[in-house]
Amino acid sequence: MFKKDVIEIRFHGRGGQGAVTAANILVTVAYKNGLWAQAFPFFGAERRGAPVMAFARIGKQRIRRRSMIREPDIVVVLDDRLPKVVNVLSGLRDGGYVLINTGSIDEAKELSGGGKYMVYAVNATRIALDLNLVLAGWPLVNTAILGALAKILEFPLRSVEEAIIEYLGEERGKINVLAARRAYEEVKLIE
Repeated sequence: MFKKDVIEIRFHGRGGQGAVTAANILVTVAYKNGLWAQAFPFFGAERRGAPVMAFARIGKQRIRRRSMIREPDIVVVLDDRLPKVVNVLSGLRDGGYVLINTGSIDEAKELSGGGKYMVYAVNATRIALDLNLVLAGWPLVNTAILGALAKILEFPLRSVEEAIIEYLGEERGKINVLAARRAYEEVKLIE
């Protein structure tokens, strides 16, 4: 996966789903694997449920760029309804990757750009609901989606588990580690 010096990732989610947290934990995973990384959110006065974005860069050397990511290598979609209201593929490089939280293979296939992109799918919502990872009625899909993303990025699952525990603490982290493990095993390339 790391043929480039810097990989740029854009997360699309809804307020309250944990896109910003996922990007932040991903930075820790990258550090644990000897890489440089940065994460930052992009939102205004959004409320729970409104579309939000977060960004992450992972590189082999110190990353000095701090601008918003307009041409990502990877797009992560935490809600499969977002592509109907936001152009999640905007700027995605040809040959780029899409990871979507969905239970519908058809929804995932629609994001292939006619074969321009590699599309991966995982049902992070089902995983969150199965594990009762719910806050105020919203399934928390961020750690599950992070587990799936780590698999795509070829990061060892152990580094993901450690980063989740460090970020969320031992108590909250345990169930989130289970979500990441399940998604790591269940993510599929859509052909």
